[in-house]
Amino acid sequence: MEPGQPPKKGLILGFFKNEDQDGYHIIPTAGLQIFDTNTNGELSELLKLVSGSMKTGRSSLFYTLSRSYFCVAVVNLGSDDVEINEQEALNERRENIRVGLGLACQQLKDLGVTSFEVDSCGDPEAAAEGCFLGSFTYDDLKSSRSLRDEVKIFLFDRTEMKLQKWKQGLIKAEGQNLARRLMETPANIMTPSNFAEITANLPISVRVHVRDRKWAEAEKMRSFLSVAKGSEEPPKFVEVHYTGASSSMKPIVLVGKGITFDSGGMCLKPASSMIAMRADMGGAACVVSAIYILAMLKEKVNVIGLTPLCENMVNGRANRPGDVVTAKNGKTIQIDNTDAEGRLILADALCYAHTFDPEAIIDVATLTGAMGVALGAGATGVFTNSEHLWKIMQNVSYNTGDRVWRMPLFRLYRQQIINAHLADLNNLGKNGREGGACTAAAFLKEFVEHPKWAHLDIAGVMETKDDTPYLRKGMSGRPTRTLAEFVVEYIKHTEDEQR
Repeated sequence: MEPGQPPKKGLILGFFKNEDQDGYHIIPTAGLQIFDTNTNGELSELLKLVSGSMKTGRSSLFYTLSRSYFCVAVVNLGSDDVEINEQEALNERRENIRVGLGLACQQLKDLGVTSFEVDSCGDPEAAAEGCFLGSFTYDDLKSSRSLRDEVKIFLFDRTEMKLQKWKQGLIKAEGQNLARRLMETPANIMTPSNFAEITANLPISVRVHVRDRKWAEAEKMRSFLSVAKGSEEPPKFVEVHYTGASSSMKPIVLVGKGITFDSGGMCLKPASSMIAMRADMGGAACVVSAIYILAMLKEKVNVIGLTPLCENMVNGRANRPGDVVTAKNGKTIQIDNTDAEGRLILADALCYAHTFDPEAIIDVATLTGAMGVALGAGATGVFTNSEHLWKIMQNVSYNTGDRVWRMPLFRLYRQQIINAHLADLNNLGKNGREGGACTAAAFLKEFVEHPKWAHLDIAGVMETKDDTPYLRKGMSGRPTRTLAEFVVEYIKHTEDEQR
């Protein structure tokens, strides 16, 4: 926007389009009906002409319908009859709203519109998620401030109940955008110390403990520290406590991998594979951001977030292939590949998680390239020893659109990592890259004694390319919203069982 020019104001409306043997039928949303009433039905007449060619999720732009708006975007939200699609593992109606409104927000923003009102489309929470996720861009480090005009988004068809749901969606989107910002920030800025400082200064009611190397040494976290010793950046172990319920409620412990840059160590990655490794702390980012959501919504849950933070770099002290380190639980680990470092720092963090007598333990990590090969960006891979935990997480992901997919924890994968030549465990499977995500999960399981544990491998969903239309290309912040909603639903189920 040029200096001195008034801000461009836009409006986004939606309609559902049901098809049957007689053709298609337009079902206007409440917002579209309100606008139509105020403009003598002109928009409905125009939709009759263009809606036949509009695909689900796409919008048509109108520039002369109202003097109040520079532009009106009308979005095809697909059928209003669909909900849970088991084959697609999501609530299609909610996801269509996110996609349609998210893309419309991007369109209007690209046109220079800096303020717009949005139709709730019958689901204000999903509408807010689509809009605020869709309008996010990371350009914090660009000198051209014109790219950073703040976009203001308001609910069009406001009622008290709709505004409450809208606010919930806004907070959930803000949480995911926080994770995206943390993951996008270059590694020379997002050091372990800076990540810890940002976490400690978030505007939420939590207790944050930033532990240092001496504390980790006292806790006998030698596996974690073996990775950290290859870098000049000091390691940090950040512990975040959110207490939204009585102290009698056991906490859910979330553990996030926090490698703020991964060079591969002595087993150096190719240069092209290093570029995105500023986001190898995506697990830690999602954990902190999920707690941000829970605290902002004042959810009645108790959560502890644990994020071991360090760089995986190369110096004279770095881990070498063939080295053996001892984890917090006393198990020895033969390091056959220094680029399999995430599991080394998580091993000690998982051991430490048990000290809180938790209700459940969930770890989140950009752990293996093999997961990206297996699932791509379609879903987060979930390994769990609890059918109950899995069902809750699966159902939650249907509604968030942040899909999860269960992966196996067969005994044969454990056989691939135990009884290493020099130690109790090997940090790589004996069959090399075969089943890499599964052997990595089996390795982590060696440090878990809790009957309700899940490992989320988010390597495949770390980045957005063209797979999630309402997220621009870049780091995705997935599955922050699924993680936050899982905690709430898990506690609800636990309380129901105890009644």
